[in-house]
Amino acid sequence: MAGIGIYVHATFLLLILFILFINWREGKSLATATEGILFILAIFACIVLHELGHALAARHYGIQTRDITLLPIGGLARLERMPDIPIQELWVALAGPAVNAVIAGGIFGISFLAGVRPELASFRWAGGSFLNNLMVVNFWLLAFNLIPAFPMDGGRVLRALLATRLEYTRATLVAARVGQALAFGFGLVGLFTDPFLVFIALFVWLGAEQESAMVQMHNSLGGIPVQQAMLTHFRTIQPDDRLSQAVEHVLDGWQQDFPVVFGDNVLGMLTREELMRALAQGGVETPVRNAMHRDFVVADSHEMLEQALAAMRAAKCRSAPVLHDGMLVGLLTMDHVGEFLLIHTALRQADRTAKLAPRNLT
Repeated sequence: MAGIGIYVHATFLLLILFILFINWREGKSLATATEGILFILAIFACIVLHELGHALAARHYGIQTRDITLLPIGGLARLERMPDIPIQELWVALAGPAVNAVIAGGIFGISFLAGVRPELASFRWAGGSFLNNLMVVNFWLLAFNLIPAFPMDGGRVLRALLATRLEYTRATLVAARVGQALAFGFGLVGLFTDPFLVFIALFVWLGAEQESAMVQMHNSLGGIPVQQAMLTHFRTIQPDDRLSQAVEHVLDGWQQDFPVVFGDNVLGMLTREELMRALAQGGVETPVRNAMHRDFVVADSHEMLEQALAAMRAAKCRSAPVLHDGMLVGLLTMDHVGEFLLIHTALRQADRTAKLAPRNLT
């Protein structure tokens, strides 16, 4: 839809089974149970439209959406990145709830014109007016998503508004703290009233922590080229080598993934997983060319580290060869980048401490 892949998580079936169970427990007919399933599908159609609202608003600012996944708790649109300009993030965040507002308002208007009085308090999971129930759910989605806490849209709205006055990382930290304070309140109330609120509290708390960690990572990676974080001492193998050669390299040192080269060309990557699978199937005499991975991510030495890591995460790969003018000059691995960032962060902290330390003026 709109050029964006839409996927349904397998656990979505649990929600269908839940609706069937509710109708069976209340002694409803098969027709009523079927209506309940259609109602759930209608809700998730609204959620898809909600996520498409985010995606189309992001596209307006030149940001593509990788895909949309439907989960039992809602939808997830994976944008290539969030807008760096606060006003753009504000509109992208508000686009989803705006879709729910339009749907709820449209149903309200149609019901009013048809002489049917909409009732927000008459919602029922089993039975009741289909359109009235759908209107109520969209009002719920609107209100829930505008809670000023990550990972809901309201958290991003709050961060965007704060970022008009504060530095982006600081705005994220403040918004995350607000979200965690709300999560604590939800959890406290949920302990004495509704256990579902405890689940929401955990969801909000973890979402705030994740968003804060992601932005701090973005801040740490900003302006660092791949050549500063890549490995320059590593081993390669050739396509006609036997897997026994890769096994020797693994046992001799720390390296687990190997660029497969022929002359000056990188033909593929032999990862640890592919090595183990090929060993189990064909033994150590299997040629490397039969086990190597030909569809691999390549990084450029002058590329920004953040973009290279994003490409690696999207491809779900742990290592990537680094090229400069078509020549293999390094190997970028997630493990080494983690070590590099630890050292980089420690050095920056030491530099800040030195600058803040009182100086002897005598």
